[in-house]
Amino acid sequence: MTIVGKHIVLTGGASGLGLELLKQLHNENEISVIARASTGLDNLRRSFDGVHVYEADLADLQSVETAADLLVRSGKKIDVLINNAAVQYTPHFLAEDFRYETIKREIDINFTSVCSLIYLLLPNLLQPNPSMIVNINSGLGLVPKTSSAVYCATKGALNLLSKSLAYQLESTNIEVKQVFLPLLDTAMTKGRGAAKISAGQASAEIIGGMQEPGDTIDVGKVKLLRLILRIAPRLAQTIMKAG
Repeated sequence: MTIVGKHIVLTGGASGLGLELLKQLHNENEISVIARASTGLDNLRRSFDGVHVYEADLADLQSVETAADLLVRSGKKIDVLINNAAVQYTPHFLAEDFRYETIKREIDINFTSVCSLIYLLLPNLLQPNPSMIVNINSGLGLVPKTSSAVYCATKGALNLLSKSLAYQLESTNIEVKQVFLPLLDTAMTKGRGAAKISAGQASAEIIGGMQEPGDTIDVGKVKLLRLILRIAPRLAQTIMKAG
């Protein structure tokens, strides 16, 4: 699919990778953003003409349903749905700063809201012309690390969801693609890791991959991780465990 003249629905478009995707897609496409109220969202409204904003806290499923209903009732067909929004809490379960309440929030934002939006927006994705669901995943959806156990679990679940969903939709006009990211240089990863790639570089690779055949888009070092996982899975697990 050539990504020009499309209506693209993007979650979490007010910061980080989502904002970079918006910047690179905005000039040649119509963009609808689903994101929670924030200073970043206010800046987005001022900076990008023509972007449709649907405020929703993806941890609040009633809020997600309201935003999806508004999109469906707008009557606009959706050419691309990009499920990008995610949060990551790093404390171990045994750590003193682990917060019990973050478990549900992390699962709802990273996984439950994705399932919900896909289902609720299907009426606008099912159309005569080709459309696409793009789920933004992580290398941690292939192999987990020690910290961020709930985050790793949500990304593993997203991996299996995407594969099963592709089977379910293979007789329709909807293509399902999955993006596997390395560590990006964003606010979410501030103070963690080294050799990060920029959100701008990742966005360019994602958009390029969306226009190519195949159901997976491996960005940056994920290509190497997938190779190691294939030829030496225990080594991949050792490397990622310490990540």
